[in-house]
Formats: sequence, C-alpha cells, structure tokens
Amino acid sequence: MDLSRAPNERKLYLCKWYFKAGFALLPFLWSINTVWFFNEAFRKPAYDEQKEIKKYVIFSLVGTLVWVVAIISWVVTFQLKRTDWGEFADNISFIIPLGQA
Repeated sequence: MDLSRAPNERKLYLCKWYFKAGFALLPFLWSINTVWFFNEAFRKPAYDEQKEIKKYVIFSLVGTLVWVVAIISWVVTFQLKRTDWGEFADNISFIIPLGQA
C-alpha cells in the first residue's frame, strides 16, 4: 500500500479502521496496521493527524503482542497436556497423533 499518495485524513481513517477491525478477532489486522503506519507515526515530520495515528499504531502493536502471547501459550499448553486431557483433547484436535512422546 502506498500511503505517500493518500491525504492525511485518509491515512487516519484507514489506521482507525484497521484498529477497530482487529477487535473482530482478526489480530493480523493489528499487525498490518502497525507495519503500514509505523513510518507515518514515528518517522515523518509532524502533522495534525499524526498524534492520533501514533496512538492507534501503539495500541495495534500492544494488541498484536497480546494475541501472539495468548496463541503461543495455548499451543504450548495444549502440546504439553494433550495426553492428560484424554478424549476432550481428541475432540478439539484437527489431527489426532497416536501415542505419546
């Protein structure tokens, strides 16, 4: 996406839209928002909308990090406890490995 051609109001609108859409359990939108708007928020000369864009970029980064930690925690927990959970773990598994390590 080429943000250099967009007016500042449009950049703010897009940044805000991606942040809000991330709440629909789409945390990858927060990571996209962080990457796309990082330069606009922190490296460009100051303009009126930049302060608000910076706020949404920071919140998007925090949201992405929270989701990454949650997903990694779930994967590690599930991998370590799958055999202990028995049939429940089999019911929520897409691929059921045989035996135990």
